[in-house]
Parts: sequence; structure tokens; C-alpha cells
Amino acid sequence: MVDNDNITKDGQDETPEPVPFWSPHLRGVRAQVVRKLALMILFLCVFIVGVLSLYWAILFREEKNLPALKVWVVDFDGQIEPYHSSGSRPLVGPVIISVATQIIQNITGTLGFTIKPPADFGNDPFAVRQSIYDERAYAAIIVNANATTLLRQAIVQGNTSYDPFGAAQVITISARDQTTYPIYISTPLFEFQITALTAFGQQWASELAANSSLDFSRVPQAVNPGIGFTNIDLRPFTPPVATPAVTIGLIYLIVIAFFSFPFMMPIHSIYINQRYPLRISHMIVWRILSTVVAYFFLSLCYSIVSLAYRIPLSNHPAPDTESASNPNAYGKGSFVVFWMLNWVGMAALGFPSENMGMILGSPWNALWLIFWIITNVATGFYSLDLAPGFFAWGYVWPLHRIVEGSRTILFDTHSRIGLDFGVLFGWAGVSVALFPFAAMFMRWKKKKGMS
Repeated sequence: MVDNDNITKDGQDETPEPVPFWSPHLRGVRAQVVRKLALMILFLCVFIVGVLSLYWAILFREEKNLPALKVWVVDFDGQIEPYHSSGSRPLVGPVIISVATQIIQNITGTLGFTIKPPADFGNDPFAVRQSIYDERAYAAIIVNANATTLLRQAIVQGNTSYDPFGAAQVITISARDQTTYPIYISTPLFEFQITALTAFGQQWASELAANSSLDFSRVPQAVNPGIGFTNIDLRPFTPPVATPAVTIGLIYLIVIAFFSFPFMMPIHSIYINQRYPLRISHMIVWRILSTVVAYFFLSLCYSIVSLAYRIPLSNHPAPDTESASNPNAYGKGSFVVFWMLNWVGMAALGFPSENMGMILGSPWNALWLIFWIITNVATGFYSLDLAPGFFAWGYVWPLHRIVEGSRTILFDTHSRIGLDFGVLFGWAGVSVALFPFAAMFMRWKKKKGMS
């Protein structure tokens, strides 16, 4: 039916004049707009609560899950030769084991202290260090085999070179997780040392009182404190500028991979908007190959930023059981491996985003970006050992593997680089296999006028 109100006397259409918001002509439109707006706000609210809950939830039970952070206490004091048959009754080891036992039995909500026999490590203290490096536990407290013997000899013989800090060791590897160690591990370990020194001091004072004929003035350090702990961080997290390379900086790897898609689509479309358009199958192959090439150079630029700010990427690796600052797992080839990890990682992050961009279209692909960033950040930047069991899928999420691989390259931590690359190649491979279907779906939507 023709609206005669919009036709002039000469028979030509006249554009209706704009009307006020409360005009009766917009009554039905207002109701439609308000209804759609309300539904969209409701949908976005549900989406926000659902997706953001994943981020909050990963931190929700961290303190209750602290026992998952294992700390081994291993007493070698007088347990191996020649100190086992020396006839000297161990004192240092039993005191420290007693403190650990009290913590295990009486204190809840603390680290997972576990007393381990020396035999589990072949009576070799360096095997304990190796286990910490291999990430079988977060820390170890080792009582050295000669702890009591050297202490008593220092008192009897007046050994002025006696070092109390040779009695015990605290082994950590902070480059494994630069957030978890200072927040949850360092303070309990310090408190353990203070408690152990206090308990030892009481028993040591009683033993010294029974030997008052000895001249203690020659070795005051053997009287007080008597013993101490040498803190050994096998792989310290340094320098601070390395933080973006294993945390927040990796968010930009996701963002760069995501936004390369809308920048490149107009360029790809040139092949279609021709008199002789490119065959669809060839177009798909072209897009995949050109995206891989683009990621190659984009990941290079991303990696160069770390190099430009002097993050060490050419140092030699270090022995697993020795403390070393800034060793790199692959020596002078570390930068190339770091670049390749970021390249494959960008493909693992970017191709799923391209697929979802084609399937969802604008503006819905923005919701995918939010979901992709939150799930990757939650599982990549926070300890999954402290997370609820629901988040076990995080071990195969792309950013988690990139973070783990980056730690190996930058700090020479325990290597799972084969697993890291394998998972990332898996994400990229599956996404490339699904790419043609996503492209055909986008083409179908375009023909139907759905995008």
C-alpha cells in the first residue's frame, strides 16, 4: 500500500521529516528497539558473568590448595658415610625433621611439607636438587650429611673457619613461577627456618651447658646461631624486564594475531572482485599460506622487542643442579628458538580466531576475542597446581604452552619444549583443517545476506 502522505502534488516521493522521540509514528519502533536492546544487554550480562567467572574461579581456592605446592624435607645428617659410622649422635637433622612433623600434623592451609628419606634420592643431596629442577616439587629443605659432625668438631677443636650456613640448604627455582614463589612459598620457608633455628637453639644450649669446660669464645658462630640455612635459587627470575615475555606481553600476541584478520581481508578480496575471480579452493590455500607468512614476520617483530630491551638470549646453559643467573637453554641459538615458539604460538592463537571470525562475523567475533584472552590468560599466567581441578584443560591451552616454553628458553628451566611445540602445532593443524569449512560458511552467510 502506498503512503499518500509521502507523495507530493506532482507525484514524486518526499522524504519524511524527522520526528521527535515520543512521536506516535515511532510507537511500534520504540517497543521493538527497547525489546532488542534489553535482550542484547541481558545476553551480554550473561556472557560477562560466565566468561569473567573463569578468571576469578582460577584464583578462588588458591589458599585451600596450598598443599599442592610440595616442599620436601630430606635429612642426610649422619645418614651416609663417613658420618654414619662416626659415632656422633645427629642433632641438627632430628630437630629440623621434628619441626617439619609439627607443621604437617598441626598446621592447615600451608604448603605441602613432606618428609622424604635420603634413600629416595640414592643418598645423594644433588639428586634432591635435580628433582627440584625437574619440577617434582616446588622446594626442598636439605640437612647436610655433616651438619652435626662439623658443628661439634668446631666446638671441640676451635675451628674458626666453621660456617653455620653449611648445615642445611633450601632449594628453590623461582623462574618456574615468579608469582607463586614470592606470594605463597618464600614466607613459609622463611618461617620454617626461624622456627627450626629457635628449636635447635634450645637443644644446643642444653648440650653446651653440659660441656662448660670447653672454650666457646674461639668459635662464637658455632654457639650462636650454631646452624643456618643456605638459600639456593637454581634459576632466579631475572632480569625484571623479562616479565612481559612470560606474562602480560603475551596478551599482545593474541591481539596481534586476532586483528591481522580484518586488516588482511580487504587485500584478499582483491582476488575475488575481478573479472576473472580466483578459484575458491585456491583462495583458501592462498589465505592460509599468506597468514602463515604474516605470522612469521609479526612474530619476529614481537620477539625482537624482547631482544631490544636486553633480555638475555645468547647465554650458555647451566648445570641443572647449580644456581645460575640468566642461563639460556639453547645458547646463542636461543633467540631463534624463542622466535619459532612465538611463530607457532601465534599460529595456534591466530588460526582459531580467524575461523571464529569467519563463522561469527562482526560484532560477535569480539566476544570470541574476550573469551580467548580470558581463558588463555587465566591458564597461562597463574599456577594450575593451585587451581580447581576443572582447569586441567588449561595444560593444553596455547598460551600455557607458550609460557612454559618461554621459561625454558629464557631461564633454562626444566624443558618440555617438545610437548610445548607439539600442543601448539596441534592447535594450528586442527584450525587449518577447519579453515576451509569456516571459509565456506562465511561465503554461504554472505550469499544469504546474513553478514
